[in-house]
Amino acid sequence: MKKTASASAVLLLAVSIAAGCSDTTPGTNSANTAVQSTSPSPSAAGTTAPEPTSTAQPSTEPSVKPAPASTPAPSLSPSPSAKPSLAPSAKPTTKPTASPDGKAPDKSPSNQTKGDRKALSWYYMKKATGQVPGFPGETKSFTDKQKAVWVGQGKKVYLTIDNGGDMGDTAKLLKTLKDNQVKASFFILGSNVKKYPDFIRQLLADGHLVANHTMTHRDMNTLTDEQVRKEITDFENLYKKVTGREVTNYFRFPYGKYSPHLLNLVSDMGYTSVFWSTAMRDWEPRKNGAEDPYNDIMGNLHPGNVILMHQGSKENIEALDRILKDIKKAGYSFGLVNEIKP
Repeated sequence: MKKTASASAVLLLAVSIAAGCSDTTPGTNSANTAVQSTSPSPSAAGTTAPEPTSTAQPSTEPSVKPAPASTPAPSLSPSPSAKPSLAPSAKPTTKPTASPDGKAPDKSPSNQTKGDRKALSWYYMKKATGQVPGFPGETKSFTDKQKAVWVGQGKKVYLTIDNGGDMGDTAKLLKTLKDNQVKASFFILGSNVKKYPDFIRQLLADGHLVANHTMTHRDMNTLTDEQVRKEITDFENLYKKVTGREVTNYFRFPYGKYSPHLLNLVSDMGYTSVFWSTAMRDWEPRKNGAEDPYNDIMGNLHPGNVILMHQGSKENIEALDRILKDIKKAGYSFGLVNEIKP
């Protein structure tokens, strides 16, 4: 009987551990959904991310719940505790770990901790319609120096459009915005500023905000500080050459990938980093056409909503007129990201 009882206890403990480590992927439209960065993952070569040639189901719907770190299973039969050693423990190594691309990172100042360079990816936790989502725990430790915004206040919506690949139907996009008297904030890749200077000038003429999305859309965590600065300053120089103006000091990290160190670096360059509170997997084709972006946005409409949509998504452009009209019917007005206080 003792052997049988003991075996049953072991089995029961193993089942409990397995259940505790399981990860249930939430439905894309359920409340309290954890929604990760909705920009497509960078390729291994680190080339420019395809902004949607078509579009896809967002993460909110970038809806992938971050997988919890696995919890080590406790030993079922604890070994006797070792006799404490009086010898001092080994001195911890200060050698920096390799960066994601396999290269050693920049040497950090002595007052910078290893955690400052921890690669992070933006996400939010969707709640019921009308409720502001939850945001990453890291935001609670952002300092005043780390200038960043991700949600505004009151019955206002901030439409932000990322442009890093396919331009989509620019004529229809501009007409829809003008017909609805809506100004949007565009985060544009430097290569598109160079290829389509007339489009950039038209955006400014229509009163839209144009902001820095880097030159080549690479994951900033894989670059040295010098390379990050070059991505940003090369955009500044090109933008001034094309428009005759200084770029507005707002910035969006490619793929929503950043680190506390990078937030400091970008802030030191005078920029406010802009994240979001609604997004979509719209760099892939949408199963239900224009209904998907409409439902994604209206299903997560909330005060201070910062909406991220990709310009190259055909379905986004098709749904845009209906989205703008129904957001206004719901009692919201539109603003630009430079109206949000960090």
